[in-house]
Order: sequence, then structure tokens, then C-alpha cells
Amino acid sequence: MKILVTGANGQLGRELMEQITARGWQGHGTDRDTLDIADLSQCLRTLGRLQPDAVIHAAAYTAVDLAEQQPDEAYRINTLGTRNIAAAAAATGAKCCIVSTDYVFDGTKAEPYREYDRTNPQTVYGLTKLAGEQLAASLNPRWYVVRTAWLYGKHGSNFVNTMLKLAEKQSPLSVVHDQRGCPTNAADLAAFLLELVATEYYGIYHAVNAGECSWYELAASIFAEKGLPVDLRPCTTEQFPRPAKRPAYSVLDSLAIRTNGFKPLRPWQEALKDYLRNA
Repeated sequence: MKILVTGANGQLGRELMEQITARGWQGHGTDRDTLDIADLSQCLRTLGRLQPDAVIHAAAYTAVDLAEQQPDEAYRINTLGTRNIAAAAAATGAKCCIVSTDYVFDGTKAEPYREYDRTNPQTVYGLTKLAGEQLAASLNPRWYVVRTAWLYGKHGSNFVNTMLKLAEKQSPLSVVHDQRGCPTNAADLAAFLLELVATEYYGIYHAVNAGECSWYELAASIFAEKGLPVDLRPCTTEQFPRPAKRPAYSVLDSLAIRTNGFKPLRPWQEALKDYLRNA
């Protein structure tokens, strides 16, 4: 297969490019320096030249707090950029896989969110990502939307890598215990995305490592696995106010993965242990 990856220098994008190469497929990666996704004409030219079988759209404006002050920029990238990629993919007959987020939900549910649950984003980031989902589905008949959460990996900044750095410098360390979600290994997500785009099973998917925990429980697991004697203390969301509201409960249920016959992603504890062995 020939796969175009947007955001190829990001945490997920770099994993995708490595795995595409390992599969013996042909990969083309773009970043903000080589493709302005907010420019429709550029998207049409680039996809028209490359003629990919599928596009995995991993590029995004991910500064959740800053988006509250820069809604136009978040909308330009997350909504218009996604629209342009989906339209350009449709024009070349390519499948289009949009990577989205748990932030499309409000976090008030008491059980895991399924793909068909009502969305209700509470942040500019979540609103712009949801708008991108909707435009992609309306513009390209061969679309997938894959929502994920709490992503970490060897490339870029993320919670797991931040905790490892803080363990060396800061004690005691306070971490929020009243937000629950699904830590997800970027390598596992990349493998699923590549498996998915090789099929015709279009639609919305929730792709996260199985199980759930709080940020505090995740931090505790990181330090225990690495044998780091950190004075870790739980705190509440109210003790660390942020410009963008975080969902208190954003656990995702991978219903579509199961019912379409894919193998669910492994438990988050197992994925984290694998990651930390080399971190």
C-alpha cells in the first residue's frame, strides 16, 4: 500500500512512518513545513501528485489550553485542515483516516463512551476536532474516524515522559486523581491504524489500550515499574485549574473494533511495561 501520513514528525506520525517501512509499504510523510493543510489547493496538488491508497491524518493543533485563546488557529488546523485533507483524498479516490480525541465528549458519563454516544465537547480543542470529524465524513465516502486518548510514545512530549523527567527533579509530586481515562501506547495505535486502512470497514472507532485509570494511578504505575522512589501525592482537578476544562471521565469503549472483527488493543498496564523497558 501507499500511505500518506500528515503530521509525520509528531508522536504518532513518526510511529506510523516507522511501521509503514517495517511492513514494506510505501510511506509519504508531510509536516507543517512541507504541506499547509489549511490550504486546499496545496492539499489537492500534493495528494494528486502522490496518489496514495490511503491518508492517515495525524496532523492537529493539540495545544488544548492555548486553543481557548486561539480559537481561530485551532479551527483553521483542526477543522479546515481536516476538511481539506478529506476533500483532497476524495478527489484522488483515497481512503481517509482521521485521528480524533476523547475530548469530543463532556466527561459526565459514568461508564465508557461508545462510538455512537452523543458528543458534547467542552473545549475549543474538542469542538474543532468534532467539526473536523463531521466534515471528513461528509466529504469522503471512504472515511474512518479513530478517537484515541492519553497518548504516549518515544517521540515527543507526553505524560509518561514528563513523569520520568519530574521524578529526577521534583519531590513531592502531586498528580490529579479525579480524571479517568485510557493510557494509549502510540505504537499500538499506529499498528491498529495501519491494519484498519487496509480494510473497507469504514466508520467511527475508539482505539485505546484496554482498561482505565486516573492520572495519579498511571504515574504510580510508571514509578513502580521503573523502581523510582517518588513521593507521589494525589490531588484534585480544582487544585490545578487549567484554561481548558478536562473531562472527568473520558474512558472509551472499543465497540467498533470488537464488532468489526479486529483484535482489541492490549491492556494499558502491559503496553506501559513494554514501553518503559526501553524508556
